[in-house]
Amino acid sequence: MTLNFLLAFIMFGVALDLRWQDISRAFRNPKPTLLGLLSQFVLMPALTFAVAYFWNPLPGLALGMFLVAACPGGTISNFMSSVAKADLGLSVTLTAVSTFLCLFFTPFNFEFWSGLYPHTSELLKTVSLDAKELFSTVFLFLILPVFVGMFFRSRFPVRTNKIMKPIRWLSMVIFIAFVVVAFLKNKDNFLAHAHLVLALVVVHNGLALILGYLVGKAGRLNEAASRSLSIETGIQNSGLGLVICFNFFPEIGEMALLCASWGIWHIISGLTLSTIWSRLGTD
Repeated sequence: MTLNFLLAFIMFGVALDLRWQDISRAFRNPKPTLLGLLSQFVLMPALTFAVAYFWNPLPGLALGMFLVAACPGGTISNFMSSVAKADLGLSVTLTAVSTFLCLFFTPFNFEFWSGLYPHTSELLKTVSLDAKELFSTVFLFLILPVFVGMFFRSRFPVRTNKIMKPIRWLSMVIFIAFVVVAFLKNKDNFLAHAHLVLALVVVHNGLALILGYLVGKAGRLNEAASRSLSIETGIQNSGLGLVICFNFFPEIGEMALLCASWGIWHIISGLTLSTIWSRLGTD
């Protein structure tokens, strides 16, 4: 339960960067937003299914892949978009919209794709997954804190500017604690399967980043917008994934291990890619 409230605090901090205008922007210029949501909530899970099908990893690791793919955009995607000289407005809009839509899409995509894949489908039969409880967890510890954070920003803008930076740093420390707990709980699994876990995460994340960029280009978006789609598709909210793992799948250690490894690697890959793009410019 403690981790649930820590996730809520992280999402409250994320929401301090969001405004209600970020959501309304999606209606004023819907094409980039729709392409981003298509990439994130439709193509990313389908890509994950293909990777799992051809790679055939351990069922627990595959289940972790499906969970990561079902999560909304990560909490540092906006920062990476700013470094990458991407379309920051689009990135913020996608973060806001995908966070609210994940209330439906995260449970649906996770159950649909993991149920479609034979090995994870068999594994899920051994676990009592309450869809209503999963829905409630996403709402209470992800959606509700975002509402509160956005309201706080609109109501107390001066105070928000004062607390935003320390909350960001504290959120990073909390996320690192998430990852450390996941590794400590699954130390033996990690030592036994470290090479496989790292290979899966690197390939999966790399394909996700490429997918988002190609969706933008196929949709004839400009370079900056395509970079934003790449980052929003490849940087997932692994903190939410870990909370779901600890709440609903405490016995499947490989699942938490995959989410924790993704949480570390996507920071490395995202910042590396963003730095390269920042030096290339957008011309």
